[in-house]
Amino acid sequence: MVRPIKTAVFPVAGLGTRFLPATKAMPKEMLTVVDKPLIQMVVEEAREAGVEHFVFVTGRNKGVIEDHFDKQYELESTLRKRGKSIQLSVLEQDLPGAGQTSFTRQQEPLGLGHAVWCARHLVGHEPFAVLLPDMIIKSEPGCLAQMVKVYNERGGGNVIAVEEAPWEHVHRYGVVAPSDWQDNHFSIAGMVEKPKREDAPSNLIISGRYILQPEIFTEIENVQPGSGGEIQITDAMIALAKYQAFHGLQFNGTTYDCGDKVGFLAANVAYGLEREDLGPAFREALQDIIAKQGGFLSWHGNAELAKVLKEIRAGSEAPEDEIPEGQGITKVAS
Repeated sequence: MVRPIKTAVFPVAGLGTRFLPATKAMPKEMLTVVDKPLIQMVVEEAREAGVEHFVFVTGRNKGVIEDHFDKQYELESTLRKRGKSIQLSVLEQDLPGAGQTSFTRQQEPLGLGHAVWCARHLVGHEPFAVLLPDMIIKSEPGCLAQMVKVYNERGGGNVIAVEEAPWEHVHRYGVVAPSDWQDNHFSIAGMVEKPKREDAPSNLIISGRYILQPEIFTEIENVQPGSGGEIQITDAMIALAKYQAFHGLQFNGTTYDCGDKVGFLAANVAYGLEREDLGPAFREALQDIIAKQGGFLSWHGNAELAKVLKEIRAGSEAPEDEIPEGQGITKVAS
């Protein structure tokens, strides 16, 4: 019998140095895409997939994340008195149920593998998901829901979300070797961390979503620290793959690396444009800004933004094939 995925781990102990000074006093996971914190977006993705227990691996100065998933009595009372029923319902629907959230500390920044290991006692001996909060995946259904479907179809095991990267960039990521394709998922025959282009088994890179069996914790304990003293989750997965099945899912969706400033800006554009209440006015504002900067073709130097800004290109006379498509904004967890 395949054990269900009811627990998700969210590593949120990072310092967010790439977003200073914004993250000097505020966790990077609380940065907003339009009006929703990054951490809220991945929690919603997990809940859609059937997760009932949300485990946050935090660090110092991350208390506001815990507060975000708690009731705010003064705010709720004020909204109720002012008849702000819509805003009140939004707060209530975003809130996990009593006892559904757990928090533990990663006292030192020793890598993603170590952060996952810190959650071992809260996860117990059940399979679980890992979602990186700064990797926002825009998809319908959510990426984790797609992974759970593959997990059930494949009879359990471990599942990794992957996506294609340009071959010249594979040396930046963890790369998988696919075999036994079925639709958009496959068995993983091997994994390589940051290979040279000529040594890469494919251009399918790991994308910040995992379903893992609890035996991963034992393998993390045996991993030797790498560069900077960090414990890499990929090294532990390579060891686990020697006796447990790993499957890959080439998910349907677009990844925005919101740990990167360009990725964060692109995510705001993509999500802002689709909002019924903001989209039309936002589109006009962007068109005006782009026109003042020299027109759409001035974005050629930034393929990531060009991809989402292509949607607001109305009125441009540039030929369609001159618009850079971009590859999404991806970054492997390592």
